[in-house]
Amino acid sequence: MAGRLPDRDIAAIRERVRIEDVVGEYVALRSAGPQSMRGLCPFHDEKSPSFHVRPHLGLFHCFGCGEGGDVYAFLQKIEHIGFVEAVEQMADRLGYRINYEGGGTSVQRDRGSRARLVAANAAAHEFYQAQLDQPEAEAARNYLTERNFDSAAARQFGCGYAPGGWDTLSKHLLNRGFEFKELEAAGLAKQGRHGPIDRFHRRLLWPIRNLGGDVIGFGARKLFEDDTMPGKYVNTPETVLYKKSQVLFGLDLAKREIAKGHQAVVVEGYTDVMAMHLAGVKTAVASCGTAFGDDHMAILRRLLMDDNFWRGEIIYTFDGDAAGQAAAVKAFSGDQKLAGQTYIAVAPDGQDPCELRQHSGDAALRDLVARRTPLYEFVIRGLLAEHNLDTAEGQVEALRRAVPVVARIKDNALRKAYATKLAGWVGWDDIQTVVRRVGEEARRGPRTEHRRAGATAAAPAPRPEPSPLADPALIPQRQALAAALQYPGIAGVAFDALEPEVFTHPTLAAVRALIAEAGGTAAGLDGAAWISAVADRADDLTLRGLISELAGQPLPVKTDADIPRFVTGVLARAQEAWVGRQIAELKSKLQRVSSTEQQEAYMALFGDLVALEQYRKSLLTQAMGNHGDFATSG
Repeated sequence: MAGRLPDRDIAAIRERVRIEDVVGEYVALRSAGPQSMRGLCPFHDEKSPSFHVRPHLGLFHCFGCGEGGDVYAFLQKIEHIGFVEAVEQMADRLGYRINYEGGGTSVQRDRGSRARLVAANAAAHEFYQAQLDQPEAEAARNYLTERNFDSAAARQFGCGYAPGGWDTLSKHLLNRGFEFKELEAAGLAKQGRHGPIDRFHRRLLWPIRNLGGDVIGFGARKLFEDDTMPGKYVNTPETVLYKKSQVLFGLDLAKREIAKGHQAVVVEGYTDVMAMHLAGVKTAVASCGTAFGDDHMAILRRLLMDDNFWRGEIIYTFDGDAAGQAAAVKAFSGDQKLAGQTYIAVAPDGQDPCELRQHSGDAALRDLVARRTPLYEFVIRGLLAEHNLDTAEGQVEALRRAVPVVARIKDNALRKAYATKLAGWVGWDDIQTVVRRVGEEARRGPRTEHRRAGATAAAPAPRPEPSPLADPALIPQRQALAAALQYPGIAGVAFDALEPEVFTHPTLAAVRALIAEAGGTAAGLDGAAWISAVADRADDLTLRGLISELAGQPLPVKTDADIPRFVTGVLARAQEAWVGRQIAELKSKLQRVSSTEQQEAYMALFGDLVALEQYRKSLLTQAMGNHGDFATSG
């Protein structure tokens, strides 16, 4: 049995892992200034990026939902795993050997349950790949060959074969040291009358991977007519690892191209993804065992996010049937910022991408994507195709159907442009009449029955009360704490010398006290270890959340060279504000002391006042000289 994770190994792994690389596998990150990156938060739905990563600190924080922490916290949240598994996963990533306390240097790790399931899937994938070369898998190899996929393509996409026999895989994995409960939890086997039964039999397989590249499930294609498993395609059932609404086949291969090229091509099947990638369209992905849905879109949005929020393209490849038209209409009704950059690509004769590549070659797939049709146009023309536009009656009915659809386009300029196009597509000579009708419909808004039906769902959520910490007067205090947490070596003795009274809000004062308890900036810690040392002393979740927020808050500087000057200036500004309050108190006391009857006391107070005024003036000079060029956003 493995011993305890030693603190030194936890710290060493955390220091060596680049948090921006780990987070970058799930979120497209862009520069947000010196030592700061940002993207769309993977933990809540948002349209403007409020999720920040601070590489030099090894921390992330979302200013929208409040989630934050180090790389371990990120993995625990995103992968739904425990702390031990997060540490072990990063150790595997680095090739770092953990020496458990109480177990000696040769102890075998008792891996967490999730990691065991990942290992079981990896071992199953290795087994399935080897089976594809066996004589029994001839039908599987022929299936791939007939679709112009050679052995290199099969290896690239990890294709495998599930052999016949009730428990061939199960026996293999049990002999490898896995337990049946692990195989069952991974969706690889189930309990039969006489023991374990393999989930897949006599089928061609594709591994389904998460964004990190781990195999988390399989998709299986029917090959034989006497195959009694239901459905042409069968997928791994829902498991701890595999949530079909949250995975996309090919995304592990496509994610960097999607983020770099600001484009994602959504196809319908495994062979379609293979065909697209082999043809050079390396941004293709497909849903696994379910329709492409909102969760899938959220994954792509995070990868497509740009500094200006959105300039990416989603391109759907439909076969042109009723289901494809319905999917397009659904996309039209969704997020308009996405709809405006969504396109449809329909192959000739209703072919899917795999068939198109078979019949017309790689160039045909690249041309299919290049000739994509804007979603708005696809939906509107689909409506018009249902009417005979050679007759006046058909034109009138087509306009009656299409005008409300065009009116739903929220962008005013785009709506007018499509109103003009609509008149031309219908063949209606009076263009301005069509434009006017669309405008009137847009101003009228959705039909009354639509509003009534959606009234409950559309009710706006109550806005949260603003935090008292949002007071602009507290900005210097917040920034002083942020500087001490993010750059303890620069803040140094200047921060440690600040009196507790500098921090006027009780919550900020509590953070200042925790920093002191952790040994102050002189403790010699930095990065995630320093933040953890401070946060671990807080029992209050609000305080821990504020520490995470301050640690993740980008400082208003343009370059790394500006950071020391900014830190010096903001500390001087915080101290100056405190001195200013002392001066106000002294002036109040002077007004209550007689300069003639209490001359000695008066002169002592006056002397203190002069000294404080001079001190305040020097602080102001220092603050303005070092801090005046920077913004004061808190």
